[in-house]
Amino acid sequence: MFCGEYVQGTIFPAPNFNPIMDAQMLGGALQGFDCDKDMLINILTQRCNAQRLMIAEAYKSMYGRDLIGDLKEQLSNHFKDVMVGLMYPPPSYDAHELWHAMKGVGTDENCLIEILASRTNGEIFQMREAYCLQYSNNLQEDIYSETSGHFRDTLMNLVQGTREEGYTDPAMAAQDAMVLWEACQQKTGEHKTMLQMILCNKSYQQLWLVFQEFQNISGQDMVDAINECYDGYFQELLVAIVLCVRDKPAYFAYRLYCAIHDFGFHNKTVIRILIARSEIDLLTIRKRYKERYGKSLFHDIKNFASGHYKKALLAICAGDAEDY
Repeated sequence: MFCGEYVQGTIFPAPNFNPIMDAQMLGGALQGFDCDKDMLINILTQRCNAQRLMIAEAYKSMYGRDLIGDLKEQLSNHFKDVMVGLMYPPPSYDAHELWHAMKGVGTDENCLIEILASRTNGEIFQMREAYCLQYSNNLQEDIYSETSGHFRDTLMNLVQGTREEGYTDPAMAAQDAMVLWEACQQKTGEHKTMLQMILCNKSYQQLWLVFQEFQNISGQDMVDAINECYDGYFQELLVAIVLCVRDKPAYFAYRLYCAIHDFGFHNKTVIRILIARSEIDLLTIRKRYKERYGKSLFHDIKNFASGHYKKALLAICAGDAEDY
Protein backbone atom coordinates (compact mmCIF):
# COMPACT_ATOMS: atom_id res chain seq x y z
CA MET A 1 0.00 0.00 0.00
CA PHE A 2 1.10 3.55 -0.60
CA CYS A 3 2.15 5.11 2.67
CA GLY A 4 -0.76 6.63 4.54
CA GLU A 5 -3.25 5.83 1.80
CA TYR A 6 -6.78 5.43 3.08
CA VAL A 7 -8.47 2.30 1.78
CA GLN A 8 -12.21 2.20 1.47
CA GLY A 9 -15.08 -0.18 0.80
CA THR A 10 -18.19 0.40 -1.31
CA ILE A 11 -20.86 -0.59 1.24
CA PHE A 12 -21.56 1.49 4.35
CA PRO A 13 -24.20 1.39 7.09
CA ALA A 14 -27.51 2.70 5.69
CA PRO A 15 -28.79 5.84 7.42
CA ASN A 16 -32.31 5.75 8.99
CA PHE A 17 -32.05 1.98 9.16
CA ASN A 18 -35.21 0.11 10.12
CA PRO A 19 -34.64 -3.68 10.32
CA ILE A 20 -38.34 -4.45 10.94
CA MET A 21 -39.43 -2.59 7.83
CA ASP A 22 -36.67 -4.23 5.79
CA ALA A 23 -37.67 -7.68 7.09
CA GLN A 24 -41.30 -7.00 6.09
CA MET A 25 -40.25 -5.92 2.59
CA LEU A 26 -38.08 -9.02 2.22
CA GLY A 27 -40.92 -11.21 3.46
CA GLY A 28 -43.15 -9.71 0.78
CA ALA A 29 -40.45 -10.09 -1.89
CA LEU A 30 -39.90 -13.77 -1.05
CA GLN A 31 -43.59 -14.74 -0.90
CA GLY A 32 -45.67 -15.82 -3.80
CA PHE A 33 -44.87 -17.42 -7.09
CA ASP A 34 -42.61 -14.76 -8.54
CA CYS A 35 -39.94 -13.50 -6.17
CA ASP A 36 -39.18 -9.74 -6.35
CA LYS A 37 -35.45 -9.94 -7.05
CA ASP A 38 -35.04 -6.19 -7.49
CA MET A 39 -36.34 -5.63 -3.98
CA LEU A 40 -33.82 -8.17 -2.61
CA ILE A 41 -30.97 -6.37 -4.39
CA ASN A 42 -32.15 -2.92 -3.28
CA ILE A 43 -32.27 -3.95 0.36
CA LEU A 44 -29.41 -6.42 0.84
CA THR A 45 -26.72 -4.62 -1.19
CA GLN A 46 -27.57 -1.26 0.37
CA ARG A 47 -27.12 -2.36 4.01
CA CYS A 48 -23.85 -3.20 5.74
CA ASN A 49 -23.23 -6.70 7.08
CA ALA A 50 -24.13 -5.84 10.70
CA GLN A 51 -27.44 -4.39 9.48
CA ARG A 52 -28.19 -7.49 7.37
CA LEU A 53 -27.74 -9.65 10.49
CA MET A 54 -30.25 -7.46 12.34
CA ILE A 55 -32.68 -7.82 9.41
CA ALA A 56 -32.27 -11.63 9.62
CA GLU A 57 -33.13 -11.51 13.33
CA ALA A 58 -36.21 -9.37 12.69
CA TYR A 59 -37.21 -11.71 9.85
CA LYS A 60 -36.91 -14.73 12.13
CA SER A 61 -39.07 -13.24 14.88
CA MET A 62 -41.62 -11.99 12.33
CA TYR A 63 -42.01 -15.11 10.17
CA GLY A 64 -40.48 -17.83 12.35
CA ARG A 65 -38.21 -18.73 9.43
CA ASP A 66 -34.55 -18.43 8.59
CA LEU A 67 -33.83 -15.74 5.99
CA ILE A 68 -30.81 -17.60 4.56
CA GLY A 69 -32.95 -20.74 4.25
CA ASP A 70 -35.67 -18.82 2.40
CA LEU A 71 -33.15 -17.17 0.06
CA LYS A 72 -31.65 -20.59 -0.74
CA GLU A 73 -35.10 -22.01 -1.41
CA GLN A 74 -36.41 -19.17 -3.58
CA LEU A 75 -33.31 -18.29 -5.60
CA SER A 76 -30.98 -20.21 -7.87
CA ASN A 77 -27.56 -20.20 -9.52
CA HIS A 78 -25.07 -17.37 -9.09
CA PHE A 79 -27.71 -14.85 -8.01
CA LYS A 80 -28.48 -17.11 -5.04
CA ASP A 81 -24.74 -17.33 -4.20
CA VAL A 82 -24.50 -13.52 -4.07
CA MET A 83 -27.62 -12.94 -1.95
CA VAL A 84 -26.82 -15.78 0.48
CA GLY A 85 -23.13 -14.74 0.65
CA LEU A 86 -24.13 -11.23 1.74
CA MET A 87 -25.95 -12.70 4.76
CA TYR A 88 -22.89 -14.32 6.37
CA PRO A 89 -20.72 -12.38 8.85
CA PRO A 90 -17.23 -12.01 7.26
CA PRO A 91 -15.52 -14.81 9.28
CA SER A 92 -18.40 -17.20 8.53
CA TYR A 93 -18.22 -16.29 4.84
CA ASP A 94 -14.49 -17.08 4.74
CA ALA A 95 -15.16 -20.35 6.58
CA HIS A 96 -17.97 -21.18 4.13
CA GLU A 97 -15.72 -20.55 1.12
CA LEU A 98 -12.85 -22.63 2.55
CA TRP A 99 -15.17 -25.51 3.44
CA HIS A 100 -16.60 -25.60 -0.09
CA ALA A 101 -13.10 -25.31 -1.56
CA MET A 102 -12.07 -28.52 0.24
CA LYS A 103 -15.14 -30.72 0.44
CA GLY A 104 -16.16 -33.07 -2.33
CA VAL A 105 -13.94 -34.21 -5.19
CA GLY A 106 -10.87 -32.07 -5.78
CA THR A 107 -9.68 -28.99 -3.94
CA ASP A 108 -9.97 -25.37 -5.11
CA GLU A 109 -6.38 -24.41 -4.30
CA ASN A 110 -6.82 -20.90 -5.68
CA CYS A 111 -9.51 -20.18 -3.10
CA LEU A 112 -7.23 -21.39 -0.27
CA ILE A 113 -4.39 -19.24 -1.62
CA GLU A 114 -6.50 -16.10 -2.00
CA ILE A 115 -8.06 -16.26 1.47
CA LEU A 116 -5.08 -17.40 3.54
CA ALA A 117 -2.51 -15.16 1.83
CA SER A 118 -4.61 -12.03 2.31
CA ARG A 119 -6.25 -12.18 5.74
CA THR A 120 -4.92 -10.52 8.90
CA ASN A 121 -4.14 -12.43 12.11
CA GLY A 122 -7.46 -11.33 13.62
CA GLU A 123 -9.42 -12.37 10.53
CA ILE A 124 -7.70 -15.78 10.50
CA PHE A 125 -8.44 -16.36 14.18
CA GLN A 126 -12.15 -15.52 13.72
CA MET A 127 -12.34 -17.62 10.56
CA ARG A 128 -10.95 -20.66 12.37
CA GLU A 129 -13.54 -20.24 15.13
CA ALA A 130 -16.38 -19.81 12.62
CA TYR A 131 -15.20 -22.89 10.70
CA CYS A 132 -15.26 -24.99 13.84
CA LEU A 133 -18.74 -23.72 14.83
CA GLN A 134 -20.27 -24.12 11.36
CA TYR A 135 -18.78 -27.43 10.31
CA SER A 136 -17.66 -29.05 13.61
CA ASN A 137 -14.29 -29.53 11.94
CA ASN A 138 -10.83 -28.15 12.56
CA LEU A 139 -9.66 -25.89 9.72
CA GLN A 140 -5.99 -26.80 10.19
CA GLU A 141 -6.76 -30.53 10.07
CA ASP A 142 -8.83 -30.14 6.90
CA ILE A 143 -6.11 -28.13 5.16
CA TYR A 144 -3.56 -30.73 6.24
CA SER A 145 -5.56 -33.60 4.78
CA GLU A 146 -6.48 -31.82 1.52
CA THR A 147 -3.07 -30.46 0.50
CA SER A 148 0.54 -31.66 0.39
CA GLY A 149 4.23 -30.76 0.28
CA HIS A 150 5.63 -27.27 0.80
CA PHE A 151 2.33 -25.81 -0.36
CA ARG A 152 0.69 -27.49 2.64
CA ASP A 153 3.48 -26.37 5.02
CA THR A 154 3.01 -22.75 3.92
CA LEU A 155 -0.80 -22.85 4.29
CA MET A 156 -0.41 -24.49 7.72
CA ASN A 157 1.93 -21.67 8.73
CA LEU A 158 -0.47 -18.95 7.49
CA VAL A 159 -3.51 -20.49 9.19
CA GLN A 160 -1.76 -20.14 12.58
CA GLY A 161 -2.31 -16.37 12.22
CA THR A 162 0.93 -15.59 14.04
CA ARG A 163 2.50 -13.02 11.71
CA GLU A 164 4.42 -10.28 13.57
CA GLU A 165 2.59 -6.96 13.45
CA GLY A 166 4.10 -3.52 12.97
CA TYR A 167 7.59 -4.66 13.87
CA THR A 168 10.66 -3.71 11.79
CA ASP A 169 14.36 -4.47 12.14
CA PRO A 170 16.37 -2.97 9.26
CA ALA A 171 19.53 -4.92 10.18
CA MET A 172 17.60 -8.18 10.07
CA ALA A 173 16.06 -7.26 6.68
CA ALA A 174 19.40 -7.64 4.87
CA GLN A 175 19.95 -11.02 6.54
CA ASP A 176 16.45 -12.24 5.59
CA ALA A 177 16.96 -11.03 2.02
CA MET A 178 20.14 -13.12 1.82
CA VAL A 179 18.23 -16.18 3.03
CA LEU A 180 15.53 -15.58 0.39
CA TRP A 181 18.16 -15.14 -2.32
CA GLU A 182 19.89 -18.38 -1.31
CA ALA A 183 16.51 -20.15 -1.24
CA CYS A 184 15.93 -19.07 -4.83
CA GLN A 185 19.37 -20.41 -5.85
CA GLN A 186 19.47 -23.71 -3.96
CA LYS A 187 15.84 -24.83 -3.80
CA THR A 188 16.43 -27.59 -1.24
CA GLY A 189 13.62 -28.60 1.12
CA GLU A 190 15.36 -26.74 3.91
CA HIS A 191 15.60 -23.56 1.83
CA LYS A 192 11.92 -23.78 0.88
CA THR A 193 11.06 -24.01 4.57
CA MET A 194 13.18 -20.94 5.42
CA LEU A 195 11.60 -19.04 2.52
CA GLN A 196 8.03 -19.70 3.68
CA MET A 197 8.93 -19.04 7.35
CA ILE A 198 10.09 -15.53 6.45
CA LEU A 199 7.12 -14.80 4.17
CA CYS A 200 4.53 -16.13 6.65
CA ASN A 201 5.91 -14.81 9.94
CA LYS A 202 7.55 -11.44 9.38
CA SER A 203 5.43 -8.28 9.57
CA TYR A 204 4.29 -6.58 6.36
CA GLN A 205 6.48 -3.57 7.25
CA GLN A 206 9.52 -5.80 7.71
CA LEU A 207 8.87 -7.63 4.44
CA TRP A 208 8.76 -4.30 2.59
CA LEU A 209 12.35 -3.76 3.75
CA VAL A 210 13.32 -7.36 2.96
CA PHE A 211 12.02 -7.08 -0.62
CA GLN A 212 13.98 -3.83 -1.14
CA GLU A 213 17.13 -5.50 0.17
CA PHE A 214 16.46 -8.53 -2.03
CA GLN A 215 16.31 -6.26 -5.09
CA ASN A 216 19.64 -4.67 -4.03
CA ILE A 217 21.37 -8.02 -3.53
CA SER A 218 20.01 -9.90 -6.53
CA GLY A 219 19.10 -7.13 -8.97
CA GLN A 220 15.80 -8.95 -9.30
CA ASP A 221 12.23 -8.36 -8.23
CA MET A 222 11.01 -10.78 -5.55
CA VAL A 223 8.02 -11.96 -7.62
CA ASP A 224 10.17 -12.58 -10.71
CA ALA A 225 12.65 -14.55 -8.62
CA ILE A 226 9.92 -16.78 -7.13
CA ASN A 227 8.38 -17.34 -10.56
CA GLU A 228 11.77 -18.37 -11.96
CA CYS A 229 12.74 -20.68 -9.12
CA TYR A 230 9.54 -22.44 -8.14
CA ASP A 231 6.37 -23.76 -9.72
CA GLY A 232 2.92 -25.12 -8.92
CA TYR A 233 0.67 -23.99 -6.09
CA PHE A 234 3.67 -23.40 -3.80
CA GLN A 235 4.94 -20.73 -6.20
CA GLU A 236 1.43 -19.23 -6.61
CA LEU A 237 0.99 -18.99 -2.86
CA LEU A 238 4.37 -17.33 -2.30
CA VAL A 239 3.64 -14.79 -5.05
CA ALA A 240 0.20 -14.07 -3.53
CA ILE A 241 1.83 -13.33 -0.16
CA VAL A 242 4.36 -10.96 -1.77
CA LEU A 243 1.64 -9.15 -3.74
CA CYS A 244 -0.53 -8.76 -0.61
CA VAL A 245 2.40 -7.34 1.34
CA ARG A 246 3.08 -4.80 -1.40
CA ASP A 247 -0.46 -3.67 -2.15
CA LYS A 248 -3.44 -5.79 -1.12
CA PRO A 249 -6.07 -3.94 -3.20
CA ALA A 250 -3.84 -4.36 -6.28
CA TYR A 251 -3.61 -8.10 -5.53
CA PHE A 252 -7.42 -8.38 -5.50
CA ALA A 253 -7.68 -6.26 -8.67
CA TYR A 254 -5.30 -8.74 -10.32
CA ARG A 255 -7.32 -11.72 -9.04
CA LEU A 256 -10.54 -10.18 -10.39
CA TYR A 257 -8.97 -9.40 -13.76
CA CYS A 258 -7.74 -13.00 -14.10
CA ALA A 259 -11.11 -14.38 -12.95
CA ILE A 260 -12.96 -12.27 -15.50
CA HIS A 261 -10.61 -12.52 -18.48
CA ASP A 262 -8.48 -15.65 -18.15
CA PHE A 263 -11.08 -18.12 -16.92
CA GLY A 264 -14.12 -16.98 -18.88
CA PHE A 265 -15.65 -15.22 -15.87
CA HIS A 266 -14.88 -17.45 -12.90
CA ASN A 267 -18.06 -16.62 -10.97
CA LYS A 268 -17.03 -18.02 -7.59
CA THR A 269 -13.91 -15.85 -7.44
CA VAL A 270 -15.67 -12.66 -8.58
CA ILE A 271 -18.52 -13.16 -6.08
CA ARG A 272 -16.16 -14.01 -3.21
CA ILE A 273 -13.89 -10.98 -3.68
CA LEU A 274 -16.73 -8.49 -4.15
CA ILE A 275 -18.56 -9.69 -1.04
CA ALA A 276 -15.49 -10.23 1.19
CA ARG A 277 -13.90 -6.86 0.36
CA SER A 278 -17.11 -4.76 0.07
CA GLU A 279 -16.68 -3.10 3.47
CA ILE A 280 -12.87 -3.16 3.56
CA ASP A 281 -11.20 -1.96 0.36
CA LEU A 282 -13.40 -2.60 -2.69
CA LEU A 283 -13.41 1.08 -3.68
CA THR A 284 -9.59 1.01 -3.66
CA ILE A 285 -9.61 -2.29 -5.58
CA ARG A 286 -11.79 -0.61 -8.24
CA LYS A 287 -9.31 2.24 -8.44
CA ARG A 288 -6.36 -0.16 -8.93
CA TYR A 289 -8.31 -2.14 -11.51
CA LYS A 290 -8.92 0.97 -13.62
CA GLU A 291 -5.29 2.14 -13.27
CA ARG A 292 -3.82 -1.24 -14.23
CA TYR A 293 -6.20 -2.55 -16.85
CA GLY A 294 -7.63 0.56 -18.50
CA LYS A 295 -11.25 -0.58 -18.24
CA SER A 296 -13.26 -0.23 -15.03
CA LEU A 297 -14.33 -3.23 -12.98
CA PHE A 298 -17.92 -2.00 -13.41
CA HIS A 299 -17.52 -2.10 -17.20
CA ASP A 300 -16.06 -5.62 -17.21
CA ILE A 301 -18.73 -7.07 -14.92
CA LYS A 302 -21.40 -5.40 -17.04
CA ASN A 303 -19.96 -7.06 -20.15
CA PHE A 304 -19.61 -10.56 -18.73
CA ALA A 305 -22.51 -11.12 -16.32
CA SER A 306 -26.24 -10.87 -17.02
CA GLY A 307 -29.70 -10.53 -15.47
CA HIS A 308 -30.27 -10.02 -11.75
CA TYR A 309 -26.88 -11.61 -11.07
CA LYS A 310 -25.25 -8.75 -12.97
CA LYS A 311 -27.44 -6.18 -11.17
CA ALA A 312 -26.43 -7.57 -7.77
CA LEU A 313 -22.70 -7.58 -8.57
CA LEU A 314 -22.86 -4.02 -9.95
CA ALA A 315 -24.76 -2.85 -6.85
CA ILE A 316 -21.95 -4.23 -4.63
CA CYS A 317 -19.30 -2.80 -6.94
CA ALA A 318 -21.17 0.56 -6.73
CA GLY A 319 -19.72 2.16 -9.85
CA ASP A 320 -19.16 5.89 -10.13
CA ALA A 321 -20.58 7.87 -13.03
CA GLU A 322 -17.28 7.62 -14.93
CA ASP A 323 -17.39 3.82 -14.66
CA TYR A 324 -20.50 3.38 -16.78
